[in-house]
Amino acid sequence: MVLALSVSGAVVVLVLLGLFVFGLRRRLIQRSGGTFDCSLRWNIPETETGGKGWIYGVSRYNGDRIEWFRVFSYAPRPRRVLERSAIEVLERRTPQGEEELALLSDSIVLACRHRGTRLELAMSEDALTGFLAWLEAAPPGQRVNVA
Repeated sequence: MVLALSVSGAVVVLVLLGLFVFGLRRRLIQRSGGTFDCSLRWNIPETETGGKGWIYGVSRYNGDRIEWFRVFSYAPRPRRVLERSAIEVLERRTPQGEEELALLSDSIVLACRHRGTRLELAMSEDALTGFLAWLEAAPPGQRVNVA
């Protein structure tokens, strides 16, 4: 009986510690400001029609780069880094089919290309406005492709 209670207590402590580390990591990512919720689909084939492959994350502006972090990860580094000069916006659309269930309710999907890799970003309308303004605010001499 004592062993079962000790094991149960240890499991509860580990779960609470894991949740605390998730929260601490998110606070550290958001500490410098300029963050927004952003789901990502990476390396999508041109003929892709389904809505599978979305990963929920948080993006952070960092100079001329966007750093994308998975929400459900303990990694301190961003999973993807997108340079402003290499982002080409292809189209904007609303979620379709299965995507409506996989994404937040007010999301807008932005199809992009980054260094030859096709990707999609899903974010709120406010975050999209900020993202497009950030893209268009590139320093003089940098090309920006916004559809």
